[in-house]
Amino acid sequence: MPLLELQNVCVQFGGLRAVSDFNFTLDQGELVGLIGPNGAGKTTAFNVTTGVYRPSAGTVRLAGQSIAGQKTFKINRAGIARTFQNVRLFANMSVLDNVLVGFNKSLTQSLTSTILRAPIHQREDRQFEDQAIELLQTMNLADKAYAAAGSLPYGDQRRLEIARALATRPKILLLDEPAAGMNPREKAELMQLIRFIRDQFQVGIWLIEHDMKLVMTICERITVLDHGEIIAVGTPAKVQSDPAVIEAYLGEPA
Repeated sequence: MPLLELQNVCVQFGGLRAVSDFNFTLDQGELVGLIGPNGAGKTTAFNVTTGVYRPSAGTVRLAGQSIAGQKTFKINRAGIARTFQNVRLFANMSVLDNVLVGFNKSLTQSLTSTILRAPIHQREDRQFEDQAIELLQTMNLADKAYAAAGSLPYGDQRRLEIARALATRPKILLLDEPAAGMNPREKAELMQLIRFIRDQFQVGIWLIEHDMKLVMTICERITVLDHGEIIAVGTPAKVQSDPAVIEAYLGEPA
């Protein structure tokens, strides 16, 4: 049984079908890419997986259980975390506090214990803070833990968003264009980081990215969308040589 499975998923907005008959699987520890021209339906596929959209048809399952149409926070608690095309951080909060927000689903103390700052609540706070610092060390951000998140360089903000997603302890991590706006050095570091996260945290990673060098280097399998429909699935080598993929990106020869 796949860890994540989308079967015959369609997403329709009025007369526009953004995704049509979409089929996809992801297992634990896999690193899979989703590519296609702008407007192909990639982010829509992420949105229907994470509960932003309800599928017009089809099923979405996590570990065999249907999650289609559930609230986004419930899907996150079930084990799916994501980042976004446009960085979404709490800009005025510290880097550390942004990561601590991700531990929200792990809280075990009652509201009364929290308000009264009971010793058991304080111990739990210290444990989460230690774990948050460890995540920041993984992202090379520990020295900026008390800086405002909005003051970070763009590449650091991207890594912070990934750290916050990992704080929710996901089984699956969805990365929506994580290399957008990065320079070549930052992209090279990001490739190493994504592989490390997959191996260290044993998560399945589903990646949308327009940087073909990054996708073809780190992904084991790639799905290609065009106008909401899958036009190719396979290894990077297979996808790169597929005539339908070449046409979708470069246009049909005159």
